[in-house]
Amino acid sequence: MAELVREIVETDLPIVNSLLQKAGKEEYVQIERLGGMTNHSYKVTLANGEELLVRIPGEGTEEMINRDDERKSTELGCKLGIDAELYFFDNAGHKVMQFIHDPQPMDESVMKRPEILQQAARIFHRLHTCGVDTGVRFEVFEMAKLYEKIIHDGGVAFYDDYNEVKQIVMDIKATVDKNGEVPKVPCHNDSLIGNWVLDGNGQLYLIDWEYSGMNEAMWDLSCLSIEADYSPSDDDALLDAYYQCEGRKAGIDEKKYFIAAKMYVDFLWTLWGLTRVPFDGEFMQEYADMRYARLKKNIEAYKKLEG
Repeated sequence: MAELVREIVETDLPIVNSLLQKAGKEEYVQIERLGGMTNHSYKVTLANGEELLVRIPGEGTEEMINRDDERKSTELGCKLGIDAELYFFDNAGHKVMQFIHDPQPMDESVMKRPEILQQAARIFHRLHTCGVDTGVRFEVFEMAKLYEKIIHDGGVAFYDDYNEVKQIVMDIKATVDKNGEVPKVPCHNDSLIGNWVLDGNGQLYLIDWEYSGMNEAMWDLSCLSIEADYSPSDDDALLDAYYQCEGRKAGIDEKKYFIAAKMYVDFLWTLWGLTRVPFDGEFMQEYADMRYARLKKNIEAYKKLEG
């Protein structure tokens, strides 16, 4: 389910078997560690050939992720057929799921293929219009304040121009919000390429609902655009495929908000990356730096769009 394979953590093995037992499954006969930025995830194969995914939450994630909230959104995604079947999920965030069979290699080029882009748009639209209120809040700027505190408490340095850049983001948000309140709908909120899985039959799935919750729909579309490095023409295709589900095309207001939402995405995940620096070191610092640089480029892009 992910492109990066890491070494098995020996102390995880008894935990994996315990979770399988709780899910009503037998012990594994084969195990393989999968990639992931924070959690320990494993593909396990049972004696009967059944393939399962077992996830053990990563160190420090309990500060930022409400696992009961994640469970609610995971159950919704599975019910809608967006994700695979769920067998077990506990309050600490351990989970056992169906492993999506024959996952194909995923990268930017795959997510740019017209038929995959259109599937992604339809998945988002199905989620956003399902009419369910999960009760899980995803308040971007409240989360940003929490992350700022974690960064400060962890002794990680903020960027020299952070306060200035933050104020610009907030000023643009105030301008966008003048157009009226945007409804909150179920969103995935973290649609990076590693959270998409394409099976051997060409069906696309959206996985890993750690940051999901009620948010503005445009966040998901903007997040995918950023993560897949979409071109302006890819962006237009994504927006048109999404609104085609409603029998229309994206208008100028949607396109302007789409750019603004890109800024919100990188603003929040820059801070998230900095919260992980004490645990994951230079890798996460570079991740945050990359997002922060792109945030500032999108600020300039928005200003040009405004004329």
